Amino acid sequence: MKSRIIDTSELENALGHTFQGRAVLDRALTHSSFAREAETAAGTDPASDVIGDNEQLEFLGDAILSLVTSEELFQRFPQFREGELSKLRAHVVSERHLIRVAQRLELGHYLRLGRGEEKSGGLSKTALLVDALEAVLAAIYLDGGMGPAREFILREILAPELERMEREGGALPMNDFKSALQETLQGLGLAQPSYVLVQEAGPEHSKTFTVEVRLNTKNGEGQAEFVGRAQGSTKKMAEQDAARQLLSYLASRPQSAGAKLARVPRSADKKGG
Repeated sequence: MKSRIIDTSELENALGHTFQGRAVLDRALTHSSFAREAETAAGTDPASDVIGDNEQLEFLGDAILSLVTSEELFQRFPQFREGELSKLRAHVVSERHLIRVAQRLELGHYLRLGRGEEKSGGLSKTALLVDALEAVLAAIYLDGGMGPAREFILREILAPELERMEREGGALPMNDFKSALQETLQGLGLAQPSYVLVQEAGPEHSKTFTVEVRLNTKNGEGQAEFVGRAQGSTKKMAEQDAARQLLSYLASRPQSAGAKLARVPRSADKKGG
């Protein structure tokens, strides 16, 4: 059984990474059923002449995905409790979500399957495609390092899903950052922030709004202590993201003795110093 040659140039374009060594990508796209059939056809000794498949790469890719996702959620949502972060991470790395990414990348067109697996519809099996996606992620990491792997995860897996959930009012543990900010500032005895629309650009059907949120000093004089700036397709979305930035700042800001950050809505606590 000869290994068929796969033109991966379009896949590499979709992945946003050009491989220096194609062997690792070929391995990521090789299912164990193909490798075992190839070994049998070649009459190789299974103990010494094993043809590489993507199972070990899948293991590595799963770990990288979990690490990068955990780090990004930790940075984006400093006010979430551990349980809420875990719940959100579990959704982002779930088979239900990852299959959509694999299908969007059309991974099924590039997989090498054994004849039996292919005849049984392997190219459209969810578990098989998700495993291949994780293996391809590991291949990007091994070929280019953590930088390209992280960029791929954020661009193709994490950011689009968080944006979809926010746009559709999905199950983010807490997305009313303005209310959370209001309670937090009240708890700290600080003045409420001011939201300023600084730019409105684009045609009527596709506008982009830029908003600043300003944390004023206690006496209300002089420069603002912190200014967060964010863009969104609506003014409300931009304000929410700017409020999130200010919450992140408050989480890292040394608190005076006895001062505590207020409990935010939906049981998402803000960490205090």
